Amino acid sequence: MTLADFYNRLNVDKSLAKITGYNPYYQTINSGLTGRMLVNGREMIDLASNNYLGLASDSRVIQAAIEGIHTYGVSLCGTPIATGYIDLYQRLEERLSRFVGLEDTVIFPSCYQANNGLFACVAGPQDLIVVDRLVHSSLIQGIKSSGSKIRPYLHNNFEHLEGILQKSRDFRQVFVVTESVFSTEGSIAPFKEILQLCDKYGALPIIDDSHGIGVLGNSGRGILEEQMIEGYRGIYTASLGKGLANAGGMISGDKKLIDYLKYYCSHLVYSTALTPAVLAGINAVLDIIYSEFGDIKRRLVAHQRQIYEALLEGGFNVVSGEAPINSIQTGSQETTFILAKKLYEEGILSTSFIEPAVPSNQGRVRLIASAGLSQETIDEAIRIIQRIGFL
Repeated sequence: MTLADFYNRLNVDKSLAKITGYNPYYQTINSGLTGRMLVNGREMIDLASNNYLGLASDSRVIQAAIEGIHTYGVSLCGTPIATGYIDLYQRLEERLSRFVGLEDTVIFPSCYQANNGLFACVAGPQDLIVVDRLVHSSLIQGIKSSGSKIRPYLHNNFEHLEGILQKSRDFRQVFVVTESVFSTEGSIAPFKEILQLCDKYGALPIIDDSHGIGVLGNSGRGILEEQMIEGYRGIYTASLGKGLANAGGMISGDKKLIDYLKYYCSHLVYSTALTPAVLAGINAVLDIIYSEFGDIKRRLVAHQRQIYEALLEGGFNVVSGEAPINSIQTGSQETTFILAKKLYEEGILSTSFIEPAVPSNQGRVRLIASAGLSQETIDEAIRIIQRIGFL
């Protein structure tokens, strides 16, 4: 094969963008997440980011990040196992453990790396991984890397899951993997019931709480608090770049598991540690959640509800979910891009999901109305949504 042949195999199919006249991906952002973003130099209403609590540009979080840089510099230029494990890193791991109510925690550069690296460490060819068919790509890729047998179960289908577990007794270990909040539609897993099945059949549960931590529960502690789960002995992963408004990922669980990952998980051991600014920023967000979560959550829920009602009034087919996410069912890839384009042209930045992020012809356009948005901005978004719906 020639070099030209190699590069000819790497063509990106951009025909959908040409047909619709719009590409929702890799838009140039010219500002921070202040509610009114600059996108390609134009002011837009941000209904696209995962900045649930509106804290990514909070002055207290920014100041904490600045102080982190003043104390430790921009980077420790090393992995956590070498020079990257500063005292701030260690204290944040301990604090995150207390926050979610688990014994120990390890912080990764991203939750994608956490989910990718986890399964190769804890599972192998003698094991079975039973997984909700709609889980995030990071979990799927991680599961595939383990070499385990894989059996998907129907989305949030308790009965189908039990049927699989009943027939899966001849493996060294069975794992059951799900997300807390499924971000393309806003549904929440019946995790308490899943745990009961895991106890019944000796399976080990793994939950990705990326869209739940900082959002679910009376004090923002995520799915375990939301569903009043105590004494959880499974594995817990989450993103630090959504409700916690920074970057990175975490795995929490029994101390023996975390100690093992710290030495044997290549995605951690060979990756430069999170920067001091990010670590300090997460710490500041936790401070705000502890003191202000009730008020923030009320704004988040109110904003979500107002957008939801506007979508219904505008005639959109909205998925009914319990999380603060509004997901419009769009069907085909072309229809998905066209709706995202209409929103963009009217001044709203949204998130488009097409295959393979969602099943074929089950496209979604997602709107997340952050708690940090003003009521004036929400009112304007409602007017735009209704105007598009009436077109």
